[in-house]
Amino acid sequence: MAKLKIIVSATSFFCTRIEWALKLKGLEYELTVEDWDKGKSELLLKSNPVHKKVPVLLDDGVAVAESKVILEYIDEKWKGGDFYPLLPQDPYERAQARFWAQFADDKCAYGTWGAWLAEDALEKEKAMEAALESFAYLEKQIEGKNFFAGEKIGYLDLVAGWIPHWLGVMEETGGLKILDAERFPSLHEWAQNFIEIPLIKECLPPRDMLVNFSTTRLSKLRSQAPNKP
Repeated sequence: MAKLKIIVSATSFFCTRIEWALKLKGLEYELTVEDWDKGKSELLLKSNPVHKKVPVLLDDGVAVAESKVILEYIDEKWKGGDFYPLLPQDPYERAQARFWAQFADDKCAYGTWGAWLAEDALEKEKAMEAALESFAYLEKQIEGKNFFAGEKIGYLDLVAGWIPHWLGVMEETGGLKILDAERFPSLHEWAQNFIEIPLIKECLPPRDMLVNFSTTRLSKLRSQAPNKP
C-alpha cells in the first residue's frame, strides 16, 4: 500500500481531523508541514491551486482538498472489512452527520472565530450570543451519548474535535467563555473524554504553541480586515 501524504499546518484543527481519520483507519501517512514564514510551498500551490489552503491529501499522485471532503474520500476508499467506518451506513444518518458537520464548521467554529476576532464590546457580545446559540444545537446532538456517532467516534466527532483543545486556546487569547459545564454539560463531558483518548491525544499540537500562535495571529488580524481561519 502506497504511503499517503498530508500537506498540513502545525496549528490547524482542519488538518488534525485528517490525521485522526487516517489513524482510525489504520493507514500509514507522511506529514508535510507548511512553513508560513517562507510562504506557501510549491507542492501546496500545485496540489490545491484553487484555494491554496491546507489540508491536502496526496494519494498516489491524486490530490484531494478541503477537510470534510478528504474525510469522506478516506471513508469511501477504505471501507469494509477491518477498516474503521467514519460515516454511518444508513442514508438518513449519513445525511444527518454531514449536515451537523457543516453546521459545526460554519456556525460553531467560524462563529467562535468571529467572537474571538471582535474588538468592539458590542460586536463581541453579539458574536458570542450567536456562537452560544449554535453550540446549544450541538449540545442537543450529544445529549445521552458517549460520542456524536453513538458508542464510538464518528465523522461528526472528528469535525467537532477542535472543541476540546483549540476552543480553550481561543477563549484564553480572545477573552471568551463558551464551553461552560453548566450551560453545555453533555458537550463539556464529551470534550473532556474525547481529548483523553490516546489516538486523539497523540495528534494534538502543544497547547503553548497554539497560544503563542493564536496571540500573534489575533494581533495581526485585528490590524487587517477580518477573514475566516
